[in-house]
Order: sequence, then C-alpha cells, then structure tokens
Amino acid sequence: MNRIIITIAICLAGILSFPQEHLPSASDYNRFHNTKTLVVLEDNLFSDFNDKIKEAVKQNWTITKYEFISNAEFEKQRFNPKYSFLVTSIVTFNKDKTKAKYNFLSLLLGGQANVIGDMPDLCSIPLSYVRVDEESYIYKLTSLVLFMQNHIALVTKNPDIISENILKYYNKNSSETKDKTLYLLKNEMDDDVNSATKIRKIYPGKVKLVEANEIEEAIRNKNNDIIFLHKVGPEKTKNKARCFKILVGAGDSKFYYFDYHMVKGKQTDRFLGSDFKKLAK
Repeated sequence: MNRIIITIAICLAGILSFPQEHLPSASDYNRFHNTKTLVVLEDNLFSDFNDKIKEAVKQNWTITKYEFISNAEFEKQRFNPKYSFLVTSIVTFNKDKTKAKYNFLSLLLGGQANVIGDMPDLCSIPLSYVRVDEESYIYKLTSLVLFMQNHIALVTKNPDIISENILKYYNKNSSETKDKTLYLLKNEMDDDVNSATKIRKIYPGKVKLVEANEIEEAIRNKNNDIIFLHKVGPEKTKNKARCFKILVGAGDSKFYYFDYHMVKGKQTDRFLGSDFKKLAK
C-alpha cells in the first residue's frame, strides 16, 4: 500500500478518543483555513483510490485551495505550516493488545512535528480494516470527504466541542434517523436484525436492505432522505479488532451515529440489535 503509518494513542473506554496532548486547538482549526490542502495520492497503481479521491475533492472541496501530491512530496512538505494534508494512513492503537491495523482518512496540519503522529489531526475517519479490500469503502469517499469539510467548519465556529471523543458529538443526531430511510447491506447486519421484519421489532424507522450500488447512487444523487451505514471491521479475516459503525447522510454527509464494539468471541463484525435499540430511543 505504501501508506503512512501513524500510531494514535486511544483511550479504550472512549469511542475514538485522542489523549489530551494530541488534541487540536481552536487556533489549529483557524490556521487550517489559511493553508493549502495537499491531497496525498497512493503509490499503488492497481488501486482505484486516487481516481475516487480526485473526483471527490474536485467536485466538493471548497474550504481551502488544494493540490494533489505524492507520498514522497508529503515527506518533503509536511514541515511547512502553509500546508494541510488530506492523507490515508495505517493507524494502530496504543495499549491495544489486538495489534489490529486500520486504514484511516486524516486531515493533518503541517508544522514542526518530527513524528507524523504528533501532527495536529483535525479529523480522522476509519476507512477499513487494513486487510479488507478497498471496495468496501471506495464508493463512499465523496460523503466522507464532505463530512470532514463540514466538520472543520462546525468546529471552527464552535471550538467548545473539541474533546477527546469529538465524533461522539454527532450521536445527538441519532433521533433524526427515524425521519429518513436507512439503506443497509444485509451482510452487515447481525443475524437477529438481518431482515426488515426483525428490525421493525426494535426500531420504528424506515429501513431498506439494499446493494452497494444503491447506496452509491443515493450518494451521487445527494438524496437527503437516505442514511447509509459505513461499517469498518475485520470482515472475514476473523482477527480480533474494532467494528466501527457510522451512519452517514447520503445528501448532507452528516454523521447520525458513531460507535464501535470489539469483535471477539460471539460478538460479530456487524451492526447489532443493540445499535438499533440506541437509535430507537
């Protein structure tokens, strides 16, 4: 993959929790708006990532000027405070006995940090478990890039929401899911919630089990009536790891739900009945 490897310290009790010394500041978010964002392309010639990220940025990125660069150029430019960087990275979690690795999309600020993991991280979103094919997330990149842009604008205006569990902030939107239709892949649902009938017993909102191309179409059409699931887990590798669960608006790219559970024992790498119960509250 030739991706950058970043080790992020995580508080295991939190959802996506950065330690206090790594929290970005309000001034970091303000400085970002005066940077040029360098979008780091991957070296893998057989990946569709570069085409998809170029398309997502060209069509939607308006918050800063931008340019596409290589990994080698990133290593040269990352010390320059005039730049910010939209980059994929392999992330591991300190104090995590599973040693699982994940692909993240991160928005970093350039500066004097010697270690990449110490660069101010304005927003990071899990894309996939490292051994999982990019097809599981590549068609969702437009929504994830737009979320990051909207997130930066939100935090810039409301710096008081900066916290160790900043993505947990979006769970306040979970009650709105009942006003829209959830587009879900059946193979991402746990056995007790893998049909509309089973789901209806614990969740009153609209649900439709669909194929990936239907989610992609909803994103392309910016359908404001649709929310889709972005699930990140070890899939069929059977490794112990986190299963991240994010509900994203196809039209507004807003996060409506963010949580994770550990995949081990009988706990499956899927969206759970307990997740629907949280949404039903």
